[in-house]
Amino acid sequence: MRRRLMFPFAGLAALLIAGGTQAAEIHAHHLSCSFDSDYDLQVEANGIVFSRNDGHPRDIFMHDGQLRVDGQNVAVSQADAARLREYEQQVRELMPAVAAVAREGVDIGYAALTTVVATLSENGDERSRLLQELRDRRSDALRQIDASLGHGRWKAGDASELIDHSLESTVTDLVGEVTGDVVKDALSGDSNRLAALQARTDALDATLDKAIDAPAEKLGQRAEALCPGFSHLERLQGQFQFRLADGNTLQLISPDKDRSDKARQYADR
Repeated sequence: MRRRLMFPFAGLAALLIAGGTQAAEIHAHHLSCSFDSDYDLQVEANGIVFSRNDGHPRDIFMHDGQLRVDGQNVAVSQADAARLREYEQQVRELMPAVAAVAREGVDIGYAALTTVVATLSENGDERSRLLQELRDRRSDALRQIDASLGHGRWKAGDASELIDHSLESTVTDLVGEVTGDVVKDALSGDSNRLAALQARTDALDATLDKAIDAPAEKLGQRAEALCPGFSHLERLQGQFQFRLADGNTLQLISPDKDRSDKARQYADR
């Protein structure tokens, strides 16, 4: 994909967004599977807890084959107890893997933005300040991941939004700050400065491809490797024989067909 700086503001914004949010979302877009849940999840040493503010049931606790729903113990067969143990173990294995993918998504996104700033910002002091700001924001984003996913906490709907929000807000801030030198060059009328500007954007185009494509492809493969684990959880919950007080089955996760279809469309481009 060629990224030409045809118009200073729009062109720079496109470069920043391509470098940041593309890398941030690559782990979701390259998945051929996608699952959704209404529940927050907390993985603890003595069990795993699914909870939500609306709907019933609200709180599900499982550990070592035992199940408690909204504070009440649920009698389960030996077969279901085995499935519950397997479900808990699968969740425990998935959480650190999801956290690792999220951390890598942040690394790729901020590496791309660092490349943009280092290439386009001419003023040495301003460039140093912006690069330090990127390092600080990257550290903040990683701390957020470590404090949530890294500690076994998954908030419903928050898996990729944590990364996307961090990078998108950074992109918004950088567009206003980095454009100064670029616009000055573009409006100067100096053919040498314009040629230098075009050379920098051409170099940035190639550098971003190297900075994003290979790492993002590897990240996509790591994310794809999580699909069987989530699919296994769905199969297990479909095999539970026990019923809740209202006669319904326990539904903790479900396929997100719309996102899966979009992911496949993205991967086919």
